[in-house]
Formats: sequence, C-alpha cells, structure tokens
Amino acid sequence: MQIIKTAAELSQLLANQNAIAFVPTMGNLHAGHIQLVELAKTKNACVVVSIFVNPLQFGANEDLSSYPRTLDADLEKLEATGANIVFTPSEQEIYPDFDASSNNTYQKITINLPRISDELCGEARPGHFSGMATVVLKLFNLVFFNGANTKIAIFGKKDFQQLFIIRDMVKQFNLPIEIIAGDTKREADGLALSSRNSYLTPAQKLEAPRLYRALGLLVDATKKGNTDFATLEVQTTRFLTQLGWIVDYISIRSAETLLPATSADLKLVVLGAARQGTTRLIDNIEFTLKPN
Repeated sequence: MQIIKTAAELSQLLANQNAIAFVPTMGNLHAGHIQLVELAKTKNACVVVSIFVNPLQFGANEDLSSYPRTLDADLEKLEATGANIVFTPSEQEIYPDFDASSNNTYQKITINLPRISDELCGEARPGHFSGMATVVLKLFNLVFFNGANTKIAIFGKKDFQQLFIIRDMVKQFNLPIEIIAGDTKREADGLALSSRNSYLTPAQKLEAPRLYRALGLLVDATKKGNTDFATLEVQTTRFLTQLGWIVDYISIRSAETLLPATSADLKLVVLGAARQGTTRLIDNIEFTLKPN
C-alpha cells in the first residue's frame, strides 16, 4: 500500500492504471468504510482510498475542529484490507487558497445544486451538500484524470441524500464514472455505523438504535397499505420526541426522485435525522411496494 500526499504524486502513480476503483472518506474508519473498500477490491481495479476532512461541508457551528482524526489507525485498517493507494492530501492541496488561521477555503467556485439539496439534511445544514459535491468533484478530477478506461466510485447508502446528489452530479456533468452504492453496515442492534457514534454516551448508545426501529415501523405501516405519509411522519416524530430525541426530520420519499412520496410511487425510502444529545444521527430504509 502506498500513501500519497500530493496530487503530483498521485498523478504519477496512477498514470498507467487502466481501471480505478475509488472510495472517498473523511477518515476515522469503521467497518462500514472497510466494507466499501472490500467492495472496491472485487472490481479488478487499482483501489484508491482518500482520507480528507473537508472544511467546505462543515457549517459555522459544526464539529470540524473536533471531528475525529485517526490517521494511523485508518492506515493500519486499509493496509490489512488490501487498498493499493491511500491519498491523504492537506487542505492546501485541495483548496489552493486555503487559510489555515481561519480554516477558510476561499473556494469561490462551487457546485450549484438543485433544490432537493436544501431539503432533509440540507435544511438543517445549509451549504453542506454544495461543499460535499465540490470536494467530490475535485477528488474525481484528481483520481480519474489519467484517462483510465474503467472509473468506479463507491459510496455508502447510509447517507442516501448524498448518494442521490452525487449520482445526479455525475449524470448532469456527463462524467464517465460508475457510481456503486454499498449497503449500510450496522451493529447487531441495528445502529448504522458512523464516525460520530463515538460521541454517544453509553446511555445514548443504547437508545440510538431506536431511530432505525422507528423507521422500520413506518416501512411496515406503508407496506400494510397506509399511504397517509404525512400523518405517519408526524406520529413517528412525536414518538421520538417524547423519548427525548431532537428530531430534524422523518420523511417518506420516492427513492427515484427523492421528492415526497405519493400513493403512485412504488420504490420508496424512509429517511430520518435526529439527535441524541449533541450527536446527530441519520438513517434510511429503502423498500418497494407491490403494485395494486
């Protein structure tokens, strides 16, 4: 495994690669990330993993400074998994005008996203998805610029809205990149693995799987024929709130458009974001209804 810090080194190393499978991460790797790398390894390609905590997708009151950085442990996990190249750029490498004293990227040109990016997680985190899409496009340019015939990028399904936006960006910009989605990795109790789970207290960790179970109850109700989605969302929000959760949203959407679901939609996804204390958890469940 080779550890690369600059775009110039990366360019040289990837110059003759015909197939690249890329897994972008922000580090603090857990079994969910490793599952994505293992998926990349099945593609008969050079497996590239990036570790970069992107300041552009953190809001003013979010946890950029305290976001867990565990590079040494991450590199050990990636070497054991069999990644070929790990790209660990500095902020200045990704954002040429970066000011370390203020953590300001001075990125004047960013991705202008459709309105869906301002809903769901985008409503609670203004500018987050534009920052995410901008850095992903930069990383795509750096990793795939060598002209490889096979270009694959792998993202997890846990952040369904992020995955949806990336797929749309690739389509809209005619990027010759195949986006592959990896299933959400869960604890035995159903809690979706996340780097932010480390913020949870022991009591919060016991309560955290309830979000997934609450979304599962919504899926069950919908499959049984209840298409009063708005009422189901309100009831689930009230249920979690009464148990001490701070709910950002519970929403049943079309899995194909991410617009609010209608009774005509068959491929659906129920999404939720809620806080235990100061830790924000997200989750989703995709499901398909049988046609009448």
